[in-house]
Amino acid sequence: MYEEGFVEVAGGRVWYEIYNKDAKGTPVIILHGGPGSSTYSLKGLKELGEDRPVVMYDQLGCGKSDRPDDLSLWKVDRFVEELGQVREALELDEVHILGHSWGTTLAAAYVLTKPTGVKSVIFSSPCLSAPMWEEDQKRNIAKLPAEVQETILRCEESGETDSEEFKAAIKEFNKQFVFRGEPDLEWIKAGSGMKNPVVYETMWGPSEFTVKGNLKTFDCTPQLGEIECPTLYTCGRYDEATPESTEYYAEKTPISEFHVFEESAHMPYMEEPEEYLQVIGEFLEKIDRQV
Repeated sequence: MYEEGFVEVAGGRVWYEIYNKDAKGTPVIILHGGPGSSTYSLKGLKELGEDRPVVMYDQLGCGKSDRPDDLSLWKVDRFVEELGQVREALELDEVHILGHSWGTTLAAAYVLTKPTGVKSVIFSSPCLSAPMWEEDQKRNIAKLPAEVQETILRCEESGETDSEEFKAAIKEFNKQFVFRGEPDLEWIKAGSGMKNPVVYETMWGPSEFTVKGNLKTFDCTPQLGEIECPTLYTCGRYDEATPESTEYYAEKTPISEFHVFEESAHMPYMEEPEEYLQVIGEFLEKIDRQV
């Protein structure tokens, strides 16, 4: 059974959908990336719903959810509150949480508030420290051709991150560290309106590489030892969320596993979808059997 609708949260309404709603297994709730992106690219994860409900929602400000103009809404604490309100409205008493990219930032911040009923957390291509992310991107940029490096650094310094040459350089970065497959231009075009750059720039900044928004000082690594539920950390071999940092997070988390998708960058759920679904699905099943 499929269900969709809206939930009232702080600041407006968020749109949600549930696949396989009547399944008996523990639901998994998906937290998309961004900030200010949507569930658009994550639709393939509905296949996790063979034995359990799969819940997705577009965070406030993007996708099919309301888009209020109040910039004060775009902060971690309100998104944490929003997740709790979605869980309450949909009666998700027990749940697995799967966050991707910024969704892992949100997942960590939420779990560290010690909510009840979280059976496991999956950190997919995690960003749990903005300062570490910045350092990793400096190293990634250094792997690009010299002229691409020069363009990125010069445009960031001059503030010309809207320029065509910066956009061209970003495409080269993305080919290496974000998505290594062939882009489906029609699919990208269809999903372009789902994003909200205002949310992204308020929280992160004008570019992927330098954090200038209110997430600039976010770093929950000192608290990772407080996560009590089983966790799975995953990333791609060529991920901007680097294997080195992802493994470091896993080592600091008490009950954790770590997996690298060898042919992927930042979007293994699209680059290696069969292996991604298998790894995630087996982890969820294993946790459910333990309880």
